[in-house]
Amino acid sequence: MAPSAERRLGFYNLHTGESYNGVYWANGDYLPDALAEVHKVLRDFRTGEQHEIDRNLLDLLVTLRARLDTRQPFQVISGYRSPKTNAMLHEAGHGVAEHSYHIVGKAIDIRIAGRALPSVRDAALTMRQGGVGYYPASDFVHVDVGPVRRW
Repeated sequence: MAPSAERRLGFYNLHTGESYNGVYWANGDYLPDALAEVHKVLRDFRTGEQHEIDRNLLDLLVTLRARLDTRQPFQVISGYRSPKTNAMLHEAGHGVAEHSYHIVGKAIDIRIAGRALPSVRDAALTMRQGGVGYYPASDFVHVDVGPVRRW
């Protein structure tokens, strides 16, 4: 990531209607109050449980948004998922990995207004910074900071 004075992100949680739009990193450091707001907006909407979101994921999203040349917020389908929620979705056959990166705050399912889903997927793939899942029928792209892979 190129050096800069600040890093800014925007999120709109489609399930809760909550949003965050602000600077989460400035002058060489992460901002605890901003990170707390991010964790709140990206919490498990089913249980209300919050978890720390991996800072590498946030930085990946800044780069992704720059590559897509947009300032639109990420529309969030799923951020953090509690182990209980993940197990329920896995057992119900929703195609959720049993040991999903969502349960450790290292994954997010997104789309961006004004950007075609294949463009979001392709931009994420070219970054080679983690996993990228493409779900056109459900209208989202999964990105994580695990090993580089695609599906």
